[in-house]
Amino acid sequence: MDPDLESDLLGIQLSGSDDEVNDAEPAEGNAPKKSDTSASAGRTAQSEEEFQAVRKEYRVKVENGEIWKTINLPLGPGRVPKHEAQALLHAVEELYFFRRYAEGAQFARTALGGDGDGGGEHGAPQLDNDTRRLLQYYEKKCTEKAEKN
Repeated sequence: MDPDLESDLLGIQLSGSDDEVNDAEPAEGNAPKKSDTSASAGRTAQSEEEFQAVRKEYRVKVENGEIWKTINLPLGPGRVPKHEAQALLHAVEELYFFRRYAEGAQFARTALGGDGDGGGEHGAPQLDNDTRRLLQYYEKKCTEKAEKN
């Protein structure tokens, strides 16, 4: 091996006037790992017992095509909050993803204020334009796919 590559030519340590102040810090290359610092130990206020209690009660949320069952339809004539509108979209997207096209089309029609038979919009919920447009899109796509199958 080339002796020039093994030399400490580039491994020099610069000294400054604050070296006396920073003598408590470890030398370069011997820096403590993040897990060794006391700051990481105090980053959570949760005790081990509390963690174990939460861990014991924790249940994984599994989404398997049943989001639509958690939504109460019809929505009613009032303005629909953003989080409920997003849940509507997630539900119809999930039905579409699982290729349950007839159910997806029916759900989208009902969410848009129809009676499920392509009914009118009398008493329709007040959805924002983006949500309404996406529900209409999914209703159309689900209907088309359901007719092909």
